[in-house]
Amino acid sequence: MSRSLAFVLNVPETPQDPEDSQEPSPYDESEVHDSFHQLIQEQSRWVAEEGLELQHRALGAGALGASGSDHQALLGPEGAPVYSTATLHILASMPSRTIGRSRGAIISQYYSRTVRLRRRAGRPQLRDVGRSARPSLRLYDLELDPAVLEEDEKQGLLVKELQGLTVAQRDHILRGMPLSLAEKRCLREESRPPRGKRRAQGRHGLLSCCSRLRDSCILASHNLGLALLSGLQALMPWHYALKRIGGQFGSSVLSYFLFLKTLLAFNTLLLLPLLAFIVAVQAAFPPAPSGSAPAFRGLELLTGGGCFTHTVMYYGYYSNATLNQPCASPLDGCQCTPEAGGLPYNMPLAYLFTVGVAFFITCITLVYSMSRSFGESYRVGSTSGVHAITVFCSWDYKVTQKWASRLQHDNIRTQLKELLAEGQLRQRPRRACGRLQQAAVLGLVWLLCLGTTLVCALAVYTFSELVIQSRVSAERDGALLALPLVVCLLNLGAPYLFRVLAVLERHDSPVLEVYVAICRNLILKVVILGILCYHWLGRRVGTLKDQCWEDFVGQELYRLMVMDFIFTLLDTLLGELVWRLISEKRSQENGKPEFDIAGNVLELIYGQTLTWLGVLFSPLLPAMQIIKLLFLFYVKKTSLMANCQAPRRPWKASHMSTVFISLLCFPSFLGAAVFVCYAIWQVKPSNICGPFRTLDTMYEAGKVWVRHLEEAGPGVSWLPWIHRYLVESAFPIYLASALLLAVIYFNIQVVKGQRKVICLLKEQLSNEGEDKIFLINKLQRIYERKERSRVGRTEEAVMPPAVFTDDWDAQ
Repeated sequence: MSRSLAFVLNVPETPQDPEDSQEPSPYDESEVHDSFHQLIQEQSRWVAEEGLELQHRALGAGALGASGSDHQALLGPEGAPVYSTATLHILASMPSRTIGRSRGAIISQYYSRTVRLRRRAGRPQLRDVGRSARPSLRLYDLELDPAVLEEDEKQGLLVKELQGLTVAQRDHILRGMPLSLAEKRCLREESRPPRGKRRAQGRHGLLSCCSRLRDSCILASHNLGLALLSGLQALMPWHYALKRIGGQFGSSVLSYFLFLKTLLAFNTLLLLPLLAFIVAVQAAFPPAPSGSAPAFRGLELLTGGGCFTHTVMYYGYYSNATLNQPCASPLDGCQCTPEAGGLPYNMPLAYLFTVGVAFFITCITLVYSMSRSFGESYRVGSTSGVHAITVFCSWDYKVTQKWASRLQHDNIRTQLKELLAEGQLRQRPRRACGRLQQAAVLGLVWLLCLGTTLVCALAVYTFSELVIQSRVSAERDGALLALPLVVCLLNLGAPYLFRVLAVLERHDSPVLEVYVAICRNLILKVVILGILCYHWLGRRVGTLKDQCWEDFVGQELYRLMVMDFIFTLLDTLLGELVWRLISEKRSQENGKPEFDIAGNVLELIYGQTLTWLGVLFSPLLPAMQIIKLLFLFYVKKTSLMANCQAPRRPWKASHMSTVFISLLCFPSFLGAAVFVCYAIWQVKPSNICGPFRTLDTMYEAGKVWVRHLEEAGPGVSWLPWIHRYLVESAFPIYLASALLLAVIYFNIQVVKGQRKVICLLKEQLSNEGEDKIFLINKLQRIYERKERSRVGRTEEAVMPPAVFTDDWDAQ
């Protein structure tokens, strides 16, 4: 029965289609067309009659035992419904059933396409060709299998039509055929013209030579593009290392290293304009030395002072003159006036605008990265079927090397663990008593954590005041490390206390546990950095009146960065390596520590915040951050592979990158931007160093430049107008804010519209499926009713003789 149904399903794809059946012959000869068309119709009718006969036999055999149901379909050998020929005919014509077509139907379809293509190209008709070259049906044996003959004939006609096409058209058609590579290769070989004909064509025209040259150029450019792509992929930093980390430890641990890679890109983008417009220019035109530079003692690598003070590392080294011009006469004691001729380069203006442009570029990049991360993490639509997609669609069949296949196997296994763990967390209900108990524990733990943060803040404030009152920090280099040492000790010890308290909470979700830890560590670091900013701009500026306080702030930030890096290495060594050695001595299989995602990510954000705070006072601080991140990546990767284990409770970090970028943008970058803007607009610069000496604020450098432009003449009068109405006025800020809010609003509306459209499309798909099921059931009932009436008429025609015979025997 199943074999007959397969025949019936293939029948409707023969020339019953009106377009294909009525397609005229490419040879324009009525006899050949009629014979060919009649042959296909006879074969199709024969197959249909054979399938219908088998269907009727099965129906007749099961009619005696069928029930009187009006809508129940016949059951096959496995209990599945077996539909009638008419129903299968309609099913075969549906779009969802025309995907798996037979090879003969595909060849017939593409034969019709090549016929139309050849007719448009103006191929000569068959009446102009000799009779010996005309195709004939006499060679076909109609007594053999008609399906095989039909397929062979269609394939032969398709090959003949392909031979008349150009090479590009032939390759395009063969490439689009839904056949196997072996069958396409066979068709390509058969459709090639003979060798002698190719030589004749090559002798008679330059078309084949040009086409071969064009193909060679295309192949060469394609191979060059592939080589460049492989080279660019090789330039991607840590490509294989990130894949290995994701395969062994999951997406949660991988998110930390991806975030570290993102910070490396941000610092590189921040460093480039500073190097090009400030550091390189000042290094090319160094100022006159004010005295003998101190000798290098080695302690400067930790303190940032000593011989580093008189270099391009810090703010105080940069001059307040217009470079590339000799100083004619000093103005107000220190300011130099440019002479006529030469290319002026106003160093104070370049310093101010370069820092501002660098912050603006970083802000745009952060907003773009955050919006893109939101788009990737919170995609519109549901995540139904993600398990099946991971199982059946995750494997990359281009992988041939053993290590790559092993790495991909680990990655898929880890993804499945994360998906299963996420599904199990959603299925865990909790009673009301347990919820109340957990809420009480959460409140107590939060009070203890906030109390610890308050104690740390008071400790930092008290110690900073003691450092100011001692007045020995600027004289001895060792005393300069006291405040950074206290701050780093508190930043290292408080998170461990938070982790101990977090054990009491017993969160069901590891994602929630990480988010809570990030929130607590973030509050601690924000409070400490706020106290340090007040210490630098509120207290140190007043106590260092006769000194270059900008250099002191830059050195303080350098010391905090160096000490933070040292304490991170110690934490990795003591917190992971020692723990792993102790667990190995105790022979504990699961004794290795887990990678602390929250603490390590907050350390990265803390270090990046220090970099942004110190750009104004130390332009080379982003370069130090880049070196620190490079060392940190390799140290953390080595410690992760050697000392840590995969999370005991695997979880999928689907939104973790978005959270990290958001924290980097709002608390970190926004706070650093407020600190830098306050230093530029409100704080008075030092009178003995830096490009803004003798000015009340750093922002006055722009006003001085505008006054010089106004005195220069009417040719540059538009520049002061731009500065007055676009820089000093608050209207551009309001306009930019309004545009930003409008863009956010439109994006929200677009996302809502996409969700609504997706819901409507899903509902439409569901309704179409129900319509098809309703249509199939209706057709099946109509067919069963016809069959039942035909069987009833047959029984009525046969029943009277049987009854008469029984009555005669009874007498």
